Amino acid sequence: MKLLTGLLAAVLLLAGVGASHAVVRIADDRGGRIGTYVDKYQGLRTSGETVIIDGLCASACTIVLGAISPDKICVTSHAELGFHAAWDFGANGRAVTNAEATQMLYSMYPSPVKRWISARGGLTPRMIFLRGKQLQALYKPCYLDAQASVPAPKPSAASSR
Repeated sequence: MKLLTGLLAAVLLLAGVGASHAVVRIADDRGGRIGTYVDKYQGLRTSGETVIIDGLCASACTIVLGAISPDKICVTSHAELGFHAAWDFGANGRAVTNAEATQMLYSMYPSPVKRWISARGGLTPRMIFLRGKQLQALYKPCYLDAQASVPAPKPSAASSR
């Protein structure tokens, strides 16, 4: 009987593991090449994973907002989105705004994010940040594992004895 009970418990445990949802946490991502993020987020979208934004998500990282369904994105109180115009290196090695890539980037964002960006002058070389109450008005807050973004305190020497 103990063997049967143990076997049943193991089956239920494994069934629960299969039903759990994977989560991807974004924190301190300064972005990069647009194409890299488009590819990354297409794979993430097909996986069905939930995205937790828990820190900086800037530049090309913000493509996540258009690639992933809003119901699969949540934001913590630490979340911060940074937007700016796309750019390339010019002939002299300096950053030059790429109008076509900027338009493509802007077109990927959901309408509420586009309205927020437009109200602040659009995508320019200057970074603009969406955070706090304004961000939480657009995306649901993350309640699960709210302490995960805060490092756990290290045990003191007295408590490790």
